[in-house]
Amino acid sequence: MGKPIKQVSLIGLGALGIMYSEHLSKKMPYEDLRIIADKERINRYTKEGVFCNEERCNFNYVTPEQKVEPADLLIFAVKYTQLQEAIKLVVNHVGKDTIILSVLNGIVSESDIGAVYGNDHNLYCVAQGMTAVKTDNRLIYMNKGILCYGELNESENSEKVLRVKSFFDSIGMPYEINNQMKTKLWSKLMANVGINQTIAYHETTNSQIQQSGPIRDIMITAMEEVIKVATLEEVDLSYQDIDYWLRIFNTLEPEGMPSMAQDVKANRTTEVELFAGTIVKLAHKHGVDVPVNEMFYEYFR
Repeated sequence: MGKPIKQVSLIGLGALGIMYSEHLSKKMPYEDLRIIADKERINRYTKEGVFCNEERCNFNYVTPEQKVEPADLLIFAVKYTQLQEAIKLVVNHVGKDTIILSVLNGIVSESDIGAVYGNDHNLYCVAQGMTAVKTDNRLIYMNKGILCYGELNESENSEKVLRVKSFFDSIGMPYEINNQMKTKLWSKLMANVGINQTIAYHETTNSQIQQSGPIRDIMITAMEEVIKVATLEEVDLSYQDIDYWLRIFNTLEPEGMPSMAQDVKANRTTEVELFAGTIVKLAHKHGVDVPVNEMFYEYFR
């Protein structure tokens, strides 16, 4: 089955990065989990602490310059706006057997990573079902959700998939294997294009997209535009996928809000390029109109 996964490196202590690092740190030897960060960030994390559900995390920080054994598994958990920098910073952690998982939203991070390190390292992944709020270095999460991962378009598990499965089983990481990840990635993108942008644009909460009305209608239209573009990209999305996500959205905490709305509230840079930006660019390529996503793109960028 290939080399077992023992050394794990992770870059990015956003909401997902903190949550997965905290889980890993309790299941692995301290020195086998390495959190990659520059000296300034490490000093801040060490001084102020990083907290997950009110508990201070005990992480093994390494600078990008440190010489280390290549990781068996490398996890990207940065914001898309930080991805290009992160790709450069992890160079000492990539070896010939390194498996790379990106838990970023959208459909482009794996190709960006593959352009530098080669697509043979990549498995494709979406994080779903997580409910969390991050404030500064503190994360409160109610539901860890699952990591859905696999190959882009295969009929059976590859050696890489089986290596990660064995590791996730050993540490109790919630996961689901899906080897048709192209459709899965597009489906998750459609969800984010809808809920993230709509709630951020209206500066509201989940409650407004859980009830009939103009705000929910705008969200659904934004998702329909993703189906239009996906079809032209030969990706099999349908209205059944919208219905699936609407059922998921209806289970969310009404007064909660997704990450993009949290970014707007905290005056942080948003991931609009990853959401509307992706759809608008592909729509222009195919010569179709996506007015709601055009509106979001102009508003947030």
